[in-house]
Amino acid sequence: MTIGTRATGPHPLGGRTTVVPGALDAPVAGRVEPAADDFAAVLDHRPGRHWLLHSDGRRSPLPVGRWHGPPEPATRAIVARCAGPTLDVGCGPGRLTLALTRAGHTAVGVDVSAHAVRLTRRRGAVAIHRDVFAPLPGEGRWAHVLLMDGNIGIGGDPVALLARCRELIRRDGTVIVEVEPPGPGLWRGHARLATLAADGALRRGGVFRWARLDAVAAYDVAAAAGLVVPEVFRSGRRWFGEFAVPARRG
Repeated sequence: MTIGTRATGPHPLGGRTTVVPGALDAPVAGRVEPAADDFAAVLDHRPGRHWLLHSDGRRSPLPVGRWHGPPEPATRAIVARCAGPTLDVGCGPGRLTLALTRAGHTAVGVDVSAHAVRLTRRRGAVAIHRDVFAPLPGEGRWAHVLLMDGNIGIGGDPVALLARCRELIRRDGTVIVEVEPPGPGLWRGHARLATLAADGALRRGGVFRWARLDAVAAYDVAAAAGLVVPEVFRSGRRWFGEFAVPARRG
């Protein structure tokens, strides 16, 4: 039985898995890459006036102010779990990459937006302008790969993204992922950025593939990517999963 057709099942969180039927199997048509120029515009605008519009009708405000602000409690909780070289995928303006660097870790941010990379470097952290699916430095030697702020949605296929992250980490490494609270399960579709301009006009960017993953469906998705989830944890209202390579038997 594929997890794309699995509707329910027990998990350590004590809930039930909800996976949109065929979500892991069905192709998602449309543009694969988000428009980097759209992200550049978001990073340059005031907070609270930008959203991610999902093809199922959901509208998620983008916490631009948080991205540019000082480390929040959740950031400190993530940094505390890192104990070696860390790759921050979809680093944005680099607040987490910088926090890792200041904590004494080797940290590199990765982003498809050249402007995000420039902002990260201006903060004094290291970042490269690259797609996570392109060749990256240190493949197979990273202690941790981070997917924060909904970045598990990159590419619209969490299994493919986690499988790629599995290639990046060392045998005892982890992938730390921000997930949604238990309930929505796994969703795959399309999204676009929207900005409410100063003149009151709502401006929409190009369409790209996107996904959402909750704390319960994370277990099935991890298994499909060849990973396990030793722990799901919370920091305030935010939820995270720590994914790892299964231990070798014998």
